[in-house]
Amino acid sequence: MTTLTAMAVRPRAGERDAELCERLVAGDERALVEVYAEHAEFVHGLARRVTASATLAEDVTQEVFVTLWERPHAFDPRRGTMRSWLGVLTHRRSVDRVRREATARRYEDRRATAFPAPPPADVADEATTALRAEDVRRAVAALPEDQRRAVELAYFAGMTYVEVAEALGIPEGTAKSRLRLAMKRLAVALGPDRTSEWT
Repeated sequence: MTTLTAMAVRPRAGERDAELCERLVAGDERALVEVYAEHAEFVHGLARRVTASATLAEDVTQEVFVTLWERPHAFDPRRGTMRSWLGVLTHRRSVDRVRREATARRYEDRRATAFPAPPPADVADEATTALRAEDVRRAVAALPEDQRRAVELAYFAGMTYVEVAEALGIPEGTAKSRLRLAMKRLAVALGPDRTSEWT
């Protein structure tokens, strides 16, 4: 077969991307395998450059292809190539991961450098403080996982609700809602006098 004949038979990139997109929308798993085979090395390399982490790059690569599989209609072959679209998506996911990691590190640093509470004045105060701390610990541990994590970040790590939202990867309104629900539960468990100092 001559070079000209081969070029005539081989579909152009735009046509190939459009065909793959149609198959993905139709739920054809083989189309995802083909896209992965063609672009996984590019996606992983870009993620590695942005995150500077092999582990994070692997996570981002997986997220990108899962997103493509779950939302193939998000790619529009009329607006660009599959490679360029995957590149944009990879860059966004990588930046998000780097920000989340940085927020988590700040949280851990705050926990590590937090000053311990001053010693109680006497044995009676020490016993009361220990019982109160145990009550609070139990009440917080009994919260639903999403509310418990938000409370730990906000009240034990000293984060604002905006930082809590960023650390958990959720909208700010959701962070506020989780904290509000958690405080209501704690007020019931501990009594309003015991939770008023947190609000």
